[in-house]
Amino acid sequence: MGSDINLIFKIAGVGILVAAAHWILKSAGKEDYAFITTVGGVAVVLAWVIYQLGSLFEQVKSVFKLF
Repeated sequence: MGSDINLIFKIAGVGILVAAAHWILKSAGKEDYAFITTVGGVAVVLAWVIYQLGSLFEQVKSVFKLF
């Protein structure tokens, strides 16, 4: 349960940092870099979520002794 809360805080932190970087870059006229920053932040969070889903599936397999 503790790691789930840490993951939520990590995602929120990345979201805040990416939003701030996007706003700063967009106000500086660097819309392309702002978009790349946003896509990078989404990719990092997606990688974390996919890792956690893999861990969940491993736990389900071990509970039901599937493999």
